[in-house]
Amino acid sequence: MPKYKEIIREIIQTIEKKEMEQGDKLPSIEVLMEEFEAGKNTVLKALDELEKQAYIYQVRGSGSFVRKTRRKGYINISEVNGLKNTLKDFHLDSKMLALKIVKPTPEVMANLHIDKDEDIYYVKRLRSIEGRKFSVEESYYRKKIVPYLNQEIIEDSIFSYLINDLKIKPGFTDQFLRVATLNKENADLLNLNPGDPTILLESIFFLKNGEAFDYSKVIYHYEESQFFIQGVSFLDI
Repeated sequence: MPKYKEIIREIIQTIEKKEMEQGDKLPSIEVLMEEFEAGKNTVLKALDELEKQAYIYQVRGSGSFVRKTRRKGYINISEVNGLKNTLKDFHLDSKMLALKIVKPTPEVMANLHIDKDEDIYYVKRLRSIEGRKFSVEESYYRKKIVPYLNQEIIEDSIFSYLINDLKIKPGFTDQFLRVATLNKENADLLNLNPGDPTILLESIFFLKNGEAFDYSKVIYHYEESQFFIQGVSFLDI
């Protein structure tokens, strides 16, 4: 792992473990250079990446500060590190509704950029927050990249399994958000009525080499879900 990425990881862990708040100041560049035994350019690259990821903001002449504006219960749709981590202050449950190996539909083929003969894991699960129905999630994982899934993994944390057990290193994510209406099947699962509104979030997850490995669709309970987005910077005018 490049040195600047090690620094990024360590700083994020420090922010989380120490529960640092919005506006808390990070150590100076000189202190970080000594702490991580790294050159100035490496530290600056790490700080720039942290700023792009909305973990910190930098003020010229003053230093680097934690950026951690949160509203309890809101989902940051720009974060892709798993719902359990995003809503760690709440009790979350996942119930597996389906797990099978299938061939991709035209929709899945188009989003994962694969052909019709490739094996895909199809996963459907119902998520609850504090005992209340929260979302219905359908995911399509390429079996050549995610070779094994079971009920225990699905009802715990697929994200943690991919990162910690399979050592998959996600690169980037494309997300698409729109308003839709519920069909009868998903309305029944969420204790709502067919035709009720919903937020539909589609996500395509890529490896660092640009290869797509997961296409997911999440349908949210419109009364139980709240979202926010952290912008990175204003456009230069």
